[in-house]
Amino acid sequence: MTRRIPVLATLLVLAAVATMIALGFWQLERREQKRALLESFEAAQASNAQVPWPREGESEAALYHRSRVTCARVVSHSGIAGRNAADEAGVAQVADCVFADGAVGRVVLGWSREPLAAAGARWQGGEVQGVIAPGPRLVADPPVAGLEANAIPDPSQIPNNHLSYAVQWFLFAGVALVIYVLALRKRMREKAG
Repeated sequence: MTRRIPVLATLLVLAAVATMIALGFWQLERREQKRALLESFEAAQASNAQVPWPREGESEAALYHRSRVTCARVVSHSGIAGRNAADEAGVAQVADCVFADGAVGRVVLGWSREPLAAAGARWQGGEVQGVIAPGPRLVADPPVAGLEANAIPDPSQIPNNHLSYAVQWFLFAGVALVIYVLALRKRMREKAG
């Protein structure tokens, strides 16, 4: 009796393994792209130059730069979990604004221990300067409405974990091959016996 390897199953496993390996190499490429992006964020953070508030779809290039906006009209107030400049937990007081140029954006006014601080809820707009954070949102620096300072957004807190993703894909490929080889050996032994 001949021992035949199943062609279709083998091709499917090899295609899956090749895909996993390709995904591993893609994650290695993403690692380098993310490194460059984080370096640009760190350079933006170190710069004191102000950039205009980003238009829709343009926020990534503006992140961690300083900016100045005029909130012409407050649409709503809310509070989200946040940390202050002393790294204490509390509530970041947020205003959704229509800016003087018609753009819409979110401004983090400052920090408090209260869920919706009265000072933040009373703020009805005006000029705010600060740092553009992901969202995008402008984190006021200095804070407004009598609130305490929020922690300034820091790009060093963004993980670059693409190497671990790549290792995972390579391990998945190796495990898939080992399992398939073991399954083939078991099948051949059963047919031989």
